[in-house]
Amino acid sequence: MIKAIWNNTVIAQTERFETVEGNRYFPPQALDMRYFRASETHSVCPWKGTASYYDVVVDGKTNKDAAWHYPTTKAAAANIAGYVAFWKGVQVVGDAAT
Repeated sequence: MIKAIWNNTVIAQTERFETVEGNRYFPPQALDMRYFRASETHSVCPWKGTASYYDVVVDGKTNKDAAWHYPTTKAAAANIAGYVAFWKGVQVVGDAAT
């Protein structure tokens, strides 16, 4: 099982995930949506597609754009469509075996 932790709070956990370019992508049902707020930020990856972001909000503190996902992917990244990855101080810990 892996967990995503920010501000001493588990914001996502799963036994099933995908690893792409060193990032572990969590399936959407693994997220505790109480801690996620859609962001207006987007970025483009040439082979994955257009990413959308979430702010992570825990105990009144906001970590802007700390999570990203590809709602629709290009064919090469179909395995992570809808899955969510983290950065900006969100710790992903646990067993890395898929």
